[in-house]
Amino acid sequence: MNVLRAINSALHDCLEQNEDVYFLGEDVLDPYGGAFKVAQGLSTAFPERVITTPVSEAGIVGVGTGMALRGLRPVVEIMFGDFLLLAADQLVNHAAKLRWMANDQVRVPLVVRTPMGGRRGYGPTHSQSLEKHLLGAPGLTVVALSSLDDPGGIVKRAVLEDQDPVLLVEHKLLYAQDVLTPGGDHDLAVDRWGTGYPAYRMRVRGAPAPNLTIATYGYMADLARQALLALAYEHEVFAELVVFTQLSPVDLAPLFESLKATKRLITAEEGTLSLGWGAEVAARSLESGIGELHLRRVAAREIPVPAAGALETAMLPQVDDLVSAAIELSRRG
Repeated sequence: MNVLRAINSALHDCLEQNEDVYFLGEDVLDPYGGAFKVAQGLSTAFPERVITTPVSEAGIVGVGTGMALRGLRPVVEIMFGDFLLLAADQLVNHAAKLRWMANDQVRVPLVVRTPMGGRRGYGPTHSQSLEKHLLGAPGLTVVALSSLDDPGGIVKRAVLEDQDPVLLVEHKLLYAQDVLTPGGDHDLAVDRWGTGYPAYRMRVRGAPAPNLTIATYGYMADLARQALLALAYEHEVFAELVVFTQLSPVDLAPLFESLKATKRLITAEEGTLSLGWGAEVAARSLESGIGELHLRRVAAREIPVPAAGALETAMLPQVDDLVSAAIELSRRG
């Protein structure tokens, strides 16, 4: 099963299992089923609980917030993550705050899911990774899906169990990727860390103990897996990969466990370098008391995402960038 089918199947299950679940978004009705077809079949199976909306991201999230306050469990789709900032006021200043403003007398079980990222030639306004602008917003949980383990299960947890607003970030290139279950990759050993929105620690099977750690999330986990294998087989540099699902609030315990042994950290993200997720992870790692650490951050260049394929490739972080950073970092200390 690929990630798209896993998410779609999970949404079908959510609507089937709980009559309070509603699905809202632009052009989500069949036969279109949304811009990336995540909603295909939902309106046919549940015509009264799948609602097509006007082109107003603030309006969609605002309506979803109101529905959640009335005891429903709405799932809101924002067609492209680039447009999420149009709904930032509703998400950050309303959905994430209402529980606290009402002295815990209300909850807002709202899920906002949106495709992020580039690598498809969509140009500056349809290719960004803007999740970093919402990390750290009090009351909002930010979760990034990957092709690891059980993306459908992550969706179900957010929709059916979480009582507070959740932002689900889905990189566009993930949809076509096959789901990789722990033990399903003959080259890599994968350990699941924690419950709920878990993290994963990965290393090359049978390799010597790693001497550096790579921390990442989302689609970058796939590029980091490729880098992990290239480093081991071509350069005899052995790394451990830590993939996070929950980005904010973030529990860095699995990363710290790895860093106690390696003392070298690479953070990898598709968003731009400045003030990003990697900067926060690096800062907390330095403050952790583990000891002297050597650091490198791999991220996108500080320009809007180009539409031309060659320029987009040059602007976004690639496997070779991770490999080069790892080789350089492995020589330190």
